[in-house]
Amino acid sequence: MARYIFIAGGVMSGIGKGATISSIGRILKSKGFKVAPIKIDPYINVDAGTMNPIEHGEVFVTDDGTEGDQDLGNYERFLGEELNSDNYMTTGRIYQAVIERERNLEYDGKCVEVVPHIPREVISRIKRLEKKTKADFCLIEIGGTVGEYQNILFLEAARMLRLERPRDVVFILVSYLPIPKMIGEMKTKPTQYAVRSLNASGIQPDIIIARASAPLDKIRKEKISVFCNVAEDSIISAPDVKSIYEIPVNFEKDNLGNQILKKFGLQSKQNDLEDWRRLVKKINHLKKEVKIGIVGKYFKTGNFTLMDSYISVIEAIKHASYDLSLEPKIVWLSAQDYEKNPSKLKVLNDFDGIIVPGGFGSRGVEGKIKAIKYCREHQIPFLGLCLGMQLAVIEFARHVAHLKKANSTEFSNKCQAPVIDLMEEQKKNLKANKYGGTMRLGAYPCQLHPSSLARKLYKESLVSERHRHRYELNNKFRSLLEEKGMLMAGLNPEQDLVEIIEVPAHPFFLAVQFHPEFKSKPLEPHPLFRAFIKTSAKKKH
Repeated sequence: MARYIFIAGGVMSGIGKGATISSIGRILKSKGFKVAPIKIDPYINVDAGTMNPIEHGEVFVTDDGTEGDQDLGNYERFLGEELNSDNYMTTGRIYQAVIERERNLEYDGKCVEVVPHIPREVISRIKRLEKKTKADFCLIEIGGTVGEYQNILFLEAARMLRLERPRDVVFILVSYLPIPKMIGEMKTKPTQYAVRSLNASGIQPDIIIARASAPLDKIRKEKISVFCNVAEDSIISAPDVKSIYEIPVNFEKDNLGNQILKKFGLQSKQNDLEDWRRLVKKINHLKKEVKIGIVGKYFKTGNFTLMDSYISVIEAIKHASYDLSLEPKIVWLSAQDYEKNPSKLKVLNDFDGIIVPGGFGSRGVEGKIKAIKYCREHQIPFLGLCLGMQLAVIEFARHVAHLKKANSTEFSNKCQAPVIDLMEEQKKNLKANKYGGTMRLGAYPCQLHPSSLARKLYKESLVSERHRHRYELNNKFRSLLEEKGMLMAGLNPEQDLVEIIEVPAHPFFLAVQFHPEFKSKPLEPHPLFRAFIKTSAKKKH
C-alpha cells in the first residue's frame, strides 16, 4: 500500500513546487522506492492544450497524447520515467468526470455535491494511479498557492485522505521567504501566514521547504518552527542554485529523504544518488561555452522575458551541453525583429547554433523564415522543431525550389503552393470547431532513411517520438523538394508523413515534425540535440 506526499505552495506562484516534487521523487527512488507523481492543475480547462503558453508555460505531451502542465516534464526528466494521463488532472477534468457519472446514474440517484463528491473523485484518481503503478509513494503536487479559492477542493481531498489513512499521508509546504533590499533581512511572516491559510483548510504541514535567494539560517529556522508548529529539523533550506539539478543534492544536505521516511516509520533500502552527484559536479566545473540562439515569440510578457514557454527545449540544450562538458549560453531572439529590420539577421553569425522551436499562428513567421534562410546560406548549424520544420520547408521551397508563393495553409488558406497543409481529419475537426485534444498528439513511429544523418545519430532504423500539431508537409511537393536537394530523412510508416528533413550539403541542417525535447533527460540527452550542440561547438574552430 502506497504512502502519500502532498506538496502545496505558499506566498506566491513559481517558487518551485514542480522541482521540489521531482527532487523528492529522485531522492526516494535513489533510496530504493518506487514513486508515482501527480500534477493537479486548478483550472477549469480539461487539459493544458488550450492554455496560452505565455500565461501558463509550455504544454508538455506524454506518449499517450496527454497535454499536461510543464511540471510533467520535470517529473520525467528527474525520475527517468515516462508518464501518462493518470499523472495529470485538472479541475475541469474532475468536474467533467463527476458530471458524466451523474448523467450515467452512477451515484444511484443521490444529490451530487461539490463536497464530498469532487474530493472523492480526486482521491479515486490518486488511488487508481497507486494501483496501476504499485508505487511505494504517490507524490501529489497541488497547483496554485494556499489561500486561493481555486485549489481549496484539492486541499479538501488531501485532508479527507489523511482522515482516512492518517499514518500514510505527509504534507509539505513549499514557501517563499523574501529578502527585501530596503531591509536586508530574510522575512518569515509571509510563510507564517501561508501556514495559517493551510491550517484553515484543516491541514498542518509536516515539512516546510524554505525557498529563498539565500540559505536559511538557524535564527529563521527557529522562528518558523515556533510560529508554524513544525519541528526545526523538518524545515529544509532551499536557496537559489545554479542548476535545477542541484536541488536533490542540496535537499540531502538537510537530510530531507530520511526526514520523510522517518515520518512514515520507514528506513532507506539503499542510498544511491551518485549519478546525480556526478552530474552536479560536472555542471559546476564547466569551462568551455556554446552559444545557442532560440528564435521564437512566446517569451515576452510586458517588460519581462519568460523561459517557461520553451522549458523542455532549454533543458534539452542543457542536457546535451552538459554531456559534452559545455556551458550553454542561451539567448532569446525575437522573430519579429527580423521582419521589421532584416539587417539584424547578421547577429546570427555571433551564435554557434540556432533553434527555431514549435508554435502556432502567423505572428513572427516571416522573421523565422528569414532566420532559417540565413542559417542555411551561411552554414550556421540549425535545428527546427515542429513549426521550425514547417518553416524550413517553406523557406527551402521558396528560395531553392523556386516556389515563390510557397506557404502553409495555417497562415494563408488560399496560398498557391501549400507545401504545408492540414491533414484531412484535421480539416474535419476545425470545421466542427473541435480544438481541444484533437491535434496529432503523442508518440508515433518514424522510419529513418538509411543514408540520413538522423539514422546515424539514433543508431536505429525505427524510432518513436512525440507530436503536437495539425499541419504536415504536403506530399504533393515531396518529389520537387527532393530533386532540389532536401532529404526526407524520416517518414511515418503508417500514414507516409514526413517526420524529418535534412539538407545534406550543410554542416547541420535538420528539422523534425515532432518534439524530441520531450524525451531528453539529464542523464540521457536526446541524440539530435547532442549532435546539434556538438556541431555547434565546432563552429568556433
